[in-house]
Amino acid sequence: MTNKGEPLIRIKDLYKVFGRDPEQVLQQVQSGTDKDQLLQSSGHTLALQAINLEIFAGEVFVIMGLSGSGKSTLIRHFNRLIEPTSGQLYIEDKDILQLSGKELVQFRRHRLSMVFQRFGLMPHLTTLENVAYGLKVQGVSKAQRQQQAQQWLETVGLAGYERHYPSQLSGGQQQRVGLARALCTDADILLMDEAFSALDPLIRSEMQDLLIELQDRLHKTIVFITHDLDEALRLGDRIAILKDGAIQQVGKPETILLEPATEYVEAFVRDVNRARALTVETVMNPPIARITARTIGEALEQMKKLPEDYGYYVTEDGYQGGLLQETLEQAARKNSEGKLVPDLFEDWPVIAPDMLIEEALPDTLEADHHLPVVDEHGDLQGQLSRESLVEVFSEVNHEGTS
Repeated sequence: MTNKGEPLIRIKDLYKVFGRDPEQVLQQVQSGTDKDQLLQSSGHTLALQAINLEIFAGEVFVIMGLSGSGKSTLIRHFNRLIEPTSGQLYIEDKDILQLSGKELVQFRRHRLSMVFQRFGLMPHLTTLENVAYGLKVQGVSKAQRQQQAQQWLETVGLAGYERHYPSQLSGGQQQRVGLARALCTDADILLMDEAFSALDPLIRSEMQDLLIELQDRLHKTIVFITHDLDEALRLGDRIAILKDGAIQQVGKPETILLEPATEYVEAFVRDVNRARALTVETVMNPPIARITARTIGEALEQMKKLPEDYGYYVTEDGYQGGLLQETLEQAARKNSEGKLVPDLFEDWPVIAPDMLIEEALPDTLEADHHLPVVDEHGDLQGQLSRESLVEVFSEVNHEGTS
């Protein structure tokens, strides 16, 4: 996902203090009083402090932290289930904190949908009726809402369960219903508060797969709350890490892992299996061993200027195959003006940029050379070496012993 244009959601200098007189103690917070000091001196709880975030249309933005970090409090500000002590929250150019009661109702019905940790299904309604409920509130006709609900049940893999009640479904099936209900209203912003954390690990992984698959098609703006770093790294286009109501770092998953901004973030990511979290794109090097010549002789001249005795042959049609200097020298002795033909190419494993390092590891370790990284269009994007992988994992070992 690439960020383009203005952010869809902007949070400016947001504070939340719980207590009898939050506005009275807010000045203390803004003057530097921390969470523990505030609680001891005034009995007030500092939940959020100086939150500034920008979230772009079409991205999965993950807000994560441990219990008590303020992440669930923050997401409840998006639909004003919780009102801030001070600050601003814009959706496009509208400050939703200034919406009237009637405007807020319409905003919640049409712009936002929410998926809850404990499913939030109504036990007296069938699966189909639960999915269609948001459309019913919007005033959509019964025939139309049932048709849309049916389509979404099929999309999340629950065709045939239309007349079942929540009590007749497994936890994973109930959460699929919750996801279908949230998507059925066609809201452009999806709020997911610990949506998968109540599920067994296998079912949780399946729900993550489903969300990734749906997002590839729908391009919703998703704000996803989790305490699980592996889940955050898998789902998030960007991640915000909270501690004691304050943002520690915001960045892409690979930035959070490789360039932690604080000691807290560094400790947080230390035990992550990087091979399962990072993609090839984050560790590959530029494809310096590129051969673009048309004849064997020209290719050999290009090869001799490279640091290695091999290269990647690239034409206007993209990556064609690997070349060895030894092969070119043999071919040049016979006909240096000859064209580069498939018989000269090495059939090396090709790595995709979005492949997890874990998947690319076996081929990379077995290869005697850097492997070509080729995208879905056949274009050479980089080269992957054992050295670059060793560097990533040696950082882990160094951190672990520091």
